[in-house]
Amino acid sequence: MESKILGIHHITAMAGDAQRNVDFYIKILGLRFVKKSINQDAPDVYHLYYGDETGSPGTAITFFPFGRAARGVRGSGEISRVAFAVPSVSQDFWISHLSKNGIHFDGPIEIFNNEVISFQDPDGMTIELVFSDKQELRFPWKKSNVPTEYAIKRFFGVSMCLNKSDASVSVLQGLLGARPLAQEGNRQRYLIGIGSDEAAVDIIVDPTMPRARQSAGSVHHIAWRVNDFQEHEQWRHVVEESGLQTTEIIDRFYFHSIYFREPGGILYEIATDNPGFTVDESLDTLGTQLKLPPWYELQRSKIEQTLPPIKMPEYSGER
Repeated sequence: MESKILGIHHITAMAGDAQRNVDFYIKILGLRFVKKSINQDAPDVYHLYYGDETGSPGTAITFFPFGRAARGVRGSGEISRVAFAVPSVSQDFWISHLSKNGIHFDGPIEIFNNEVISFQDPDGMTIELVFSDKQELRFPWKKSNVPTEYAIKRFFGVSMCLNKSDASVSVLQGLLGARPLAQEGNRQRYLIGIGSDEAAVDIIVDPTMPRARQSAGSVHHIAWRVNDFQEHEQWRHVVEESGLQTTEIIDRFYFHSIYFREPGGILYEIATDNPGFTVDESLDTLGTQLKLPPWYELQRSKIEQTLPPIKMPEYSGER
């Protein structure tokens, strides 16, 4: 098959309070709020999207906020850490910025020759900032209160916790085309994607680790990126022929998706670049209104009454 996975498309996690989630990812991480929509499988729950100026593939982190949901329990069979790439010159800024905002962090420590600091979001999801100059920031969000020269560029990668890795590695390498890079102790690193969109996938193996229980603070799934609808159809057949059970192609309005579980239990998605987040909002107005897929518009009044209000924090533009 000629088509290749380009990198990470997006990562979707579960959260508790929607307002707290918005405040953190806009004010602390400096991301743009690019889309306020709904969980299409549970329309009484928001689907909130953050990223660069356009929410371009490889920058978008999204959340299902379930109100008073309890925190998830970390364990095997989940993505345990989400890593963003930031410029190598930004270390002092981020240490100061997190400290001023009362965010406890660990590090910097070195992992595979990159300096890394880690901290938790309000629901306990572990975030890493990896100081790396390999990735590019193509569409900076100029109204962020994080200066462009220090801003999050895109995903650096993820860490997965597994009891055993052989079958999961077989899917990563044999099906998705990931390439082994190195190993340190029980951590194996693989690279997936092309050019500056290439992402690191760290597999941490611990046979004694209990199974994870997903809830607020848990990564729900990771989406791998392909160019267009034609390649997407090819990938659905490839996944199906590999023996993994996959969904049909699902129209998510902003992209098309298929879903399947890899052998360790982690939910994978393959998503298209097109049509993107400007299909129903202009670039200037992204994230300013509740946007529904056309097939939910008849339910708008009911949906709006169910969802809690969200107040957008002011972009301070501090430099």
